[in-house]
Amino acid sequence: MGDDATVKIIVLGATGSVGETTFRVVQHDAGQVAVDGLVAHNNFKRAWEMGVALHARWIGLTNREAALTLMTQNLEPGPRIVAGLEAILEEIAVSPAQKVVGAMTGFAGLLPTLTAIRHGKDILLANKETLVAAGDLVRETAKVSGSQLIPVDSEHSAIFQCLGLNQPFRRILLTCSGGPFRGRNRHDLQNVDVEEALQHPNWAMGAKITVDTATLMNKGLEIIEAHHLFGVDYDKIDVVIHPQSVVHSLVEFVDGATLAQLGWPDMAVPVQVALSWPKRWPLPQRPLDLTGQALTFEPPDTETFEALRIARQAGMQGGLVPTVLNAANEVAVSLFLSRRIAFLSIMEIVKEVLDDFKDNRMVTTLEDILDADQWARHEASQVAWQYQS
Repeated sequence: MGDDATVKIIVLGATGSVGETTFRVVQHDAGQVAVDGLVAHNNFKRAWEMGVALHARWIGLTNREAALTLMTQNLEPGPRIVAGLEAILEEIAVSPAQKVVGAMTGFAGLLPTLTAIRHGKDILLANKETLVAAGDLVRETAKVSGSQLIPVDSEHSAIFQCLGLNQPFRRILLTCSGGPFRGRNRHDLQNVDVEEALQHPNWAMGAKITVDTATLMNKGLEIIEAHHLFGVDYDKIDVVIHPQSVVHSLVEFVDGATLAQLGWPDMAVPVQVALSWPKRWPLPQRPLDLTGQALTFEPPDTETFEALRIARQAGMQGGLVPTVLNAANEVAVSLFLSRRIAFLSIMEIVKEVLDDFKDNRMVTTLEDILDADQWARHEASQVAWQYQS
C-alpha cells in the first residue's frame, strides 16, 4: 500500500487498555497506518516508548508536569513533546491525520474529540462518555464538518458491522456479560469491595469502566451511545445478558432475520475494523471455535442493577440529563475506588443528583454541557458525605 493510501491517525488515551490494543494493531498494520500523534495523561514513560516504536511525530501529555518531566530527561531522538491540554487541542486542529482514536477515559475525552470533529477528522470512538454527555452537540458538529463516527466499543462495532448491509431494522440487542456480580442480589452486594468489583470475568479494562461493568452502568451508557451512533429510538434498544462475551451484539431486521457478530473477547478486531473501514484488513487472531461452546442468554436483573433503567430514563429525558448522569457516576465511582463509599452507594449518589437536577433544557452550546457537568460533580460530592464511611 503506497503512502497516498496510508491512514494517518492520532490516538487519544494511548496508554489505556484500548490504546494498548491500538498499539498492537498498528504494529501489525505497519505501512497501512501511520501515527501522527499520541495523547496520554501522565504515563510519559509508556507514551514515549510507544511514540518511538510507532515513529509518531508528536506526543501530547495533558498533565503539563509530566510533560515537563519528560522534556528534562536525556532521551533518544524521537517524537516532539506537547505539554498541556490547550497545546494538544491546537496540535489536533492542524494535524494531517484523517482519523482519531478516541480512547480517553470519561468526560475528559470530550474536548479533544470535539476539536477533531470540528476539523473534519473521523472519530474511532471508544470513549462512550463523549456521546452520553454531549451526544446531540457531537452529532450536529459532525454533520456540519462531515466527520464520521465509527464505534470501537465491541458491542457497537458489532452493530455497525451488521448494519453495513444498510437494510431497515427492527431493533438492536446489546449483549452484556453481566460483570463480576451476575446472579447476585442487593443483599449479596452490600459488602463487596474494590478488588471484587475489578475482577471482570472476560475483559481486561481500566478501573473506572470495570466498576461500570459491575454496576451495569457501562451498559446503560452504551444504550445512550447506541441511540446517538445509530439514530435509533430507545424503545428499539434492548439488553441481553450473555456471560460468554462471544456474541458481541445483534441486529434484528424488519423481516425477523437477526444478524450477530461473534468473536473472542478482544478489542483488536473492533479497533482494526474502525481503522480499515470500509475495507477489511487481515489480522492474526485465534480462530473462533464454537465446538463444545455453550452460548447462553438471559434477561438483565434491573432491580438489582438499576443503572440500566436509570441510564435509559436519562437518555429518554435528553437535554442535559445524560450529562449529569455521566458526571455523577464518574464522581461516585472515583469515591468507591478510593474506598470512601460502598459499592451500592454509587447508584444512590447518582439517583440523588439526578433528582436534584431541575435545570434541564435542550443543549445548544458546549458551555451548557460544561456547566451541567461541573454542577453535577459538585452536587455529587456534596451528596456523597452521607454515604462515606
